[in-house]
Amino acid sequence: MRCHHYDAGRCHSCTLLEVAYPTQVADKERHVRELLEPVLGPAAAAVEWLPPVESVEGGFRNKGKMVVTGTVEAPVLGILGAQPMADMESGFAHAGVDLTDCPLYPPILQAAFGPLGELITRARLQPYDLTPARGRVTPRDAARRGELKHLLVTMSPDGELLVRLVVRSQEPVARLRKHLPWLQEALPNLAVLSVNVQPEHKAVLEGDLEIVLTERQTLPMRLDGVTLHLRPQSFFQTNTEVAAALYRQAVAWVDEVAPASLWDLYCGVGGFALHCAAPGRQVTGIEISAEAVASAEVSRGEIAAASPAGADAMAGVRFAAGDATAFALAAAPDDVPELVIVNPPRRGVGPELAAWLEASGARHVLYSSCNAVTLAKDLEHMPSLRPVRARLLDMFPQTRHYEVLTLLERV
Repeated sequence: MRCHHYDAGRCHSCTLLEVAYPTQVADKERHVRELLEPVLGPAAAAVEWLPPVESVEGGFRNKGKMVVTGTVEAPVLGILGAQPMADMESGFAHAGVDLTDCPLYPPILQAAFGPLGELITRARLQPYDLTPARGRVTPRDAARRGELKHLLVTMSPDGELLVRLVVRSQEPVARLRKHLPWLQEALPNLAVLSVNVQPEHKAVLEGDLEIVLTERQTLPMRLDGVTLHLRPQSFFQTNTEVAAALYRQAVAWVDEVAPASLWDLYCGVGGFALHCAAPGRQVTGIEISAEAVASAEVSRGEIAAASPAGADAMAGVRFAAGDATAFALAAAPDDVPELVIVNPPRRGVGPELAAWLEASGARHVLYSSCNAVTLAKDLEHMPSLRPVRARLLDMFPQTRHYEVLTLLERV
């Protein structure tokens, strides 16, 4: 893949762009194997590694996270420049790099940035300045910083869009409501528009307050017969096609060991739990976000209502909001399932939950990791749970990041 932004030195986010794609994938698999071998010792040789799941090299991203710079009349959507130019009158740096034609974005996502840029102008959303040229920020500086910080856009497999505007205050909400009918006409595939309020001057992407402006509240993500419902603050994998492959592999391994009961910890909007549900199987999904749990319940209800087979599969499925570790530690021994799915953030499950899994008696653990370093650390706390199968899924081409799915079996 070629990128004129990379060639011009404007953006180097794709750190592996000059590495041939087959080499990228091979290097990633070698990296995860090298991390796991010292932990597993001789048992590493017994792990069955399935062929890696590769991605298309470009156009795979289902979301764009754009820093907004420039002016009301000429907003720039992309990233901050590596060497911003200071405006001597205001003392602030306004330089940004326009990445609306980034080759990682599919055409539908690229086409959305034009109308969204015009919305910024119509609604008079002053881009927020993140980079003061002076070392000290005065009250006068703070008042001149502007309003709009980020533009976040997520695309569903059906081409619908969830758009979020991250702003400094609620001040522009009324103007955005006024211009919503225009945006819906200019961007007919818009499903959800929301405003996220992040008042602090710090490198934090979003705040806690979310104000949805459209009648629709969620973006449907249809994957292999399961429709997940994303709310504005919901997490979903960046690469839809590889995410679908991840769920398919999970289903294959879960059905192979055929547990009568399973937990999906860190379940989010229910991706693993809903895909791995089956008639007669008790499935419990635990997620810290109550909104994500509500979305999972919507999906469960839709599947159950769609057909008798769906109703049978969903009969044993339940979701609850709570901390994954606290839920596991509080469980009675008789309630421990035969299989536990964990899909933690980059920090991993941590020593406490790993120790619980080691002592739990669960026959299998299915661990989906976006950080093999913490996966290896967690496995050190679970010596009785040995990886028997593993597969690398290249969720993030052109970077060193990847997903790895491994099935652990008690020895």
